[in-house]
Amino acid sequence: MAQEPKDVLVRMHEDLQRALEKAPEDRRWVMVIDLRKCVGCHACTIACVAENKLPPGVVYRPVMEREIGTYPNVTRQFIPRPCMQCDNPPCTPVCPVNATYANAEGVVVVDYEQCIGCRACIVACPYGARTADFGYTYTEELPVLEGAIVGRETADDYERAPNFEYGQEWPRENHRSSPIGNARKCHFCLHRIHEGELPACVTTCIGRATLYGDANDPDSLVTELIKQTNAIRLKEELGTEPKVYYLV
Repeated sequence: MAQEPKDVLVRMHEDLQRALEKAPEDRRWVMVIDLRKCVGCHACTIACVAENKLPPGVVYRPVMEREIGTYPNVTRQFIPRPCMQCDNPPCTPVCPVNATYANAEGVVVVDYEQCIGCRACIVACPYGARTADFGYTYTEELPVLEGAIVGRETADDYERAPNFEYGQEWPRENHRSSPIGNARKCHFCLHRIHEGELPACVTTCIGRATLYGDANDPDSLVTELIKQTNAIRLKEELGTEPKVYYLV
């Protein structure tokens, strides 16, 4: 009797455990997004906001939409757009203080303590994958209702709670503490990866459209997928060598 295929989440988790046994420089983290399966539910966007406690105006993984086809055979395509994690990132050489760089695993990261908030990297990114944190909250303009059980004060406590990007706690107690004032971006949820967990956007995708793994592993799911003839990358003509692939 034929064995049932594993759910892709189970396979990716096994791939991840295998990758973590290798030295960081021997890994090549890759994300594959199957546009044939994406339904535009934005679960990945919300999961990313919740995982990283992103404030207003800071979005690491928007989902773009476009119409394709010719009337009357017209449909809508949804395109999630995380950071492309380029092998040749145009955002890193423009940083005047070397606050953004590719780490040993090839993931482009931001050193919040080094960043001076000049936002040159935001301008340099051809994918619009960087954003700036101005310290805003969702509730700061709301009125306070006396006697309310839940109100702005409670919400503000949550909004000022620290996040844990890059495996470190980042308090938001005042407007001078990082990452407030810094450039911010998707970092493939490295704080989860190093704990043996897949990125938040991967685990919450209802259609299993977002896939992740080590492309240096010949047996990994992503290695299998990026070899397909329908695998493309955005703006390859720029020579950025992105590590996010799309199946079309």
